Amino acid sequence: MNTAPLQGIKVIDFTNVQSGPSCTQLLAWLGADVIKIERPGSGDATRNELQFDPDCPSYYFLQLNSDKRSLALDAATPDGKEIMTRLLKTADIFIENLHPGAMEKLGFGWDVVHKLNPRCIYGTIKGFPVSSKYAHLKAYEPVAQVTAAAASTTGWYDGDYNIPTQSGAALGDSNTGMHMTIGLLAALAQRERTGEGCYVYQSMHNACLNLCRIKTRDQLTLDKIGYLTQYMQYPNQKFPDYVPRSGNTEGSGVLGWTYKCKGWETDANAYVYIIFQRGKKDFEKAVAAFGFEDWLTNPDFNTADARDKHKQQLIDRVQKWILDNDLDKFQVTEKLAAAAVPVAPVLNTKEIMDDETLYDGNTLVKINQPGKVGEFVTVGVPFTMSNYQPTYGPCPELGGNTAEVLKEYGFSEAEIDAFAKNGTTAPVKK
Repeated sequence: MNTAPLQGIKVIDFTNVQSGPSCTQLLAWLGADVIKIERPGSGDATRNELQFDPDCPSYYFLQLNSDKRSLALDAATPDGKEIMTRLLKTADIFIENLHPGAMEKLGFGWDVVHKLNPRCIYGTIKGFPVSSKYAHLKAYEPVAQVTAAAASTTGWYDGDYNIPTQSGAALGDSNTGMHMTIGLLAALAQRERTGEGCYVYQSMHNACLNLCRIKTRDQLTLDKIGYLTQYMQYPNQKFPDYVPRSGNTEGSGVLGWTYKCKGWETDANAYVYIIFQRGKKDFEKAVAAFGFEDWLTNPDFNTADARDKHKQQLIDRVQKWILDNDLDKFQVTEKLAAAAVPVAPVLNTKEIMDDETLYDGNTLVKINQPGKVGEFVTVGVPFTMSNYQPTYGPCPELGGNTAEVLKEYGFSEAEIDAFAKNGTTAPVKK
């Protein structure tokens, strides 16, 4: 029995780079038939971006486009418009992430597609909400982060590096793709009741802002009382009227920080993250693990509010304990975890990708790509289902499924040959 959740769903993917392809990648892994429209001769912009071999598609492309079918198509030609029209007439989902107005200029805006196929769900990814005064800006990952409070609240709060800092996580790109996936799945569920497709608009800005929700919470608190007890600036520094950068504080009411471990002088990631919870019993377990029982009677540390006011002294003592005991990040983790202290080693990308326990069929997956690429690793479906296991196949060659798709949609061999010669599905030979 095929339990793929999106079995039978047809997706026309008119997206490129990361925000759109990350969405359609997930749809493909959940069983949808995803037809990726690519410009003849060049394809998705990421095919040739950051290549490891000039004869191979980049890992950037490979990690976002497996299990899709590639149709090389110039949708601006008369024949291209006819092909697009035929594809859209039976599509369940059409998704695009071109710059504002481009799809309308091409002749396939929401109004046109909805009239053509009322059941088709139309997904659009743009940089900003339509109402935003920044809607005219060309959006990239950093643009989303700097306009959605991610960069202004990330980074160090003093010194030479007290500057707005991007997150290493793709808050503007892949995160937008995940948000769009939620919107499309909701639209599919809605269509079951209404019988009609809807327009799903997802901005990179809003997807990024959604993950900065707790920073808007902090702004509300700051507006109300003028300070934030969980930040390192409390209680000795004056707060601005906006949420400042917080370094490595945990962000909620608990006291979390990143500590140097054995080898930190030569290993940039020889660190561990430790959290002191607010509860009395939790704190007692933590101080027992450290051997800091004197804190139980010290008014500077024996309550959560007191610890908020003496963060630096607490951090300094824990740091000294780790270095004096010559503990590496894994030893610290093992010792403190045994006492139920929230703790974890800072893992670099190589440590993660070398961890065989993560190759569980979903977390990290290996894909065998034909030709020179061979096997490569990517991040799989981020959730698991009790009755469905995705399979992970290769990425398509540019236009590798063009003839196959066109035949499925009723075009003859003669028409397919003509499309290739007139520049619709292949570059015109000069």
